[in-house]
Amino acid sequence: MEHVTSADGTAIAYERLGSGDPLILVPGALCDRSALKPLASALAGEFDVISYDRRGRGDSGDSTPYSVEREVEDIAALLTALGSRAAIYGHSSGAGLTAIAASSGLPFTKVVLHEPPYGPDDVDSSDDGGEVLELLGEGRNREAVERFLLMTGMPMAAAVKVAAAPGVAELAPTLAYDFAVMDHGAPGGRLPVELLAKIDQPTLVLAGTASPPFMIDAGYRVVKQLRAAALIELADQNHVVPPEFLAPVLRSFLQGRFSRR
Repeated sequence: MEHVTSADGTAIAYERLGSGDPLILVPGALCDRSALKPLASALAGEFDVISYDRRGRGDSGDSTPYSVEREVEDIAALLTALGSRAAIYGHSSGAGLTAIAASSGLPFTKVVLHEPPYGPDDVDSSDDGGEVLELLGEGRNREAVERFLLMTGMPMAAAVKVAAAPGVAELAPTLAYDFAVMDHGAPGGRLPVELLAKIDQPTLVLAGTASPPFMIDAGYRVVKQLRAAALIELADQNHVVPPEFLAPVLRSFLQGRFSRR
């Protein structure tokens, strides 16, 4: 494990695995760098893969008050450590953060957005998010996690089990960060049209055919806003895709010739 120092002085922990062109992996809600380590291992034969703990998670530090811009600065610090250029993959709210970072002008070679959970434009998700934040404010972390997972469509029994898993409740406060990320550029978790229009790197959008319909719909709406993008539906896959299925798709896009949708 290594650290870089972000612009505000926060230490960001990361691991490097493999060799080749650099690739940064950005995890989603309730995840630290360990969540994407199996994917990093699957890609390490061809890429210099960087898995990191977003601020407030794992071995990374944090600062107050939180802002989405600080998380973008964290990624910028990783880029500097890698020699200023890299491809980037983001999963779920990590895809939302990846989109923000790419729209800011950071020099990514290619961008992968895997099921960024933007809601429909006619539905305001802020009410559900408010319930989660209220529970967090009361210190009811496990209940906050359960409520969040129910929002994503997870069945109650599964949500209770995940919320009780070791380490999950400790990550719960960073759900507030994920809500801020998904609200960035479009309040209520709606599609941030102007933000997405600023992304000019070749971009791959991924959606699993077994994922909740709103995530598949979001993928199609995202790709329409991008300048150079393709969408791939991952057959029979849900929100979390096994690395043996996902890695070949990423490898093909990152190493192959990009074609517009």
